[in-house]
Amino acid sequence: MTTETRTGTADFSTVTTPAGPFTALVDADGAVLASGWVADADYLRQLIHPTLRPATLRERGDLGAISKAVEAYHAGDLTAIDAVTVRQQSGPFLVHAWEVLRKIPAGEPVTYTDFATVSGRPAATRAAANACARNAAALFVPCHRIIRTDGTLGGFRYGLPIKRWLLDHEAS
Repeated sequence: MTTETRTGTADFSTVTTPAGPFTALVDADGAVLASGWVADADYLRQLIHPTLRPATLRERGDLGAISKAVEAYHAGDLTAIDAVTVRQQSGPFLVHAWEVLRKIPAGEPVTYTDFATVSGRPAATRAAANACARNAAALFVPCHRIIRTDGTLGGFRYGLPIKRWLLDHEAS
């Protein structure tokens, strides 16, 4: 049985991007708890680990540095997202895998197999794919940079057209 500990209020804001509406939820310290190409903040709230999940959400017109980083990334500054603080919780492998994802350079996608290898578990391709699937902080933890060994896209919570847009954006 899981115990859910809801913590305070998270602020959120939605930014219009070429790939669609992008919403980010941040905690009181300004760390991203969840983000993605949706306008539904409560959907994103449900992706947050129960120990970090906020009890309430408060809409803001702007999240300062977070909103600026999202806009800059979509305008072509692919490193604008790199310094944004992210807070996610899970088991040791997933937390480590999310840290590894943040180090994969824009424009240099890797396969799920390579991602498993650099995450320290070369035989754990499914676990690496699971790290992508369970990532609540899309864009800031760039799981879209992981592709199948045959070069096809694989899955993406926000749809393959957005994943394709992101990879093309980073390749140009």
